[in-house]
Amino acid sequence: MSVAVTEHSGPWTVEDVLALPEDPRNRIELVGGALLMSPNTGVPHQRASLRLAMLLSLAIDNAEAPFEALEAVNVIVPDGLLIPDLVVADATAATEAGTTLNADDIVVAIEIASPSTRVTDKKMKPALYAAAGIPHYWRLELEPAPRLYLGHLERGTYIDRLVQVGETTRLTDPFPLDLDPARLRR
Repeated sequence: MSVAVTEHSGPWTVEDVLALPEDPRNRIELVGGALLMSPNTGVPHQRASLRLAMLLSLAIDNAEAPFEALEAVNVIVPDGLLIPDLVVADATAATEAGTTLNADDIVVAIEIASPSTRVTDKKMKPALYAAAGIPHYWRLELEPAPRLYLGHLERGTYIDRLVQVGETTRLTDPFPLDLDPARLRR
C-alpha cells in the first residue's frame, strides 16, 4: 500500500484517487468515499479478458457499431470511481477521453470474477452500475467452468441470462455477437 493511501484522512474523492501514484499490485476503486482495493489479476483472468475484448472488438467492427471495447478503464459513477475489467464504450467518448469515462458513455460493463472480487462483482457492482444507468452488466465466472451472466437493465435492476460452457448465445443488443464461454478460457 502506498504512503499516499496510509496518510490520507477523511472521505476520498475521485480527484484524490486519480492523484494517487500508480500501484502495480492493486486496483484501487472508490465507493461512497471509501477505497476498494483488489489485487491485480492472474493469468487466467487476463487471458479471458483479452479473448473477450478481441471477440467484442471483432463484433463491433463487423457491425460497424459506434463503440469500442476497452480494458480496465476508470469509469465515473454517481457513487465514485469503478474500474470494470472490460467496457464497451461510445467510440467518440473513448476517443476524446483522458483519464476517465463517464457512466453514460458505457453501454456494457463487464467484470471477470476472481476469488478476491467474486462477492463485489456479484453484489455491489451490479447495483452501482444499475444506479449509473449502464444498460448492460456482464459477469464472467471462470471456476469451476466458465459461465457468463448477461445482465440487461430493466426498471433499475439487471435481469440476468446465464450462458454456460457449450452453449452459444446470439446477442443483438447492443450489436450482433455469438458467445460461448468456453472460448474465453482455452
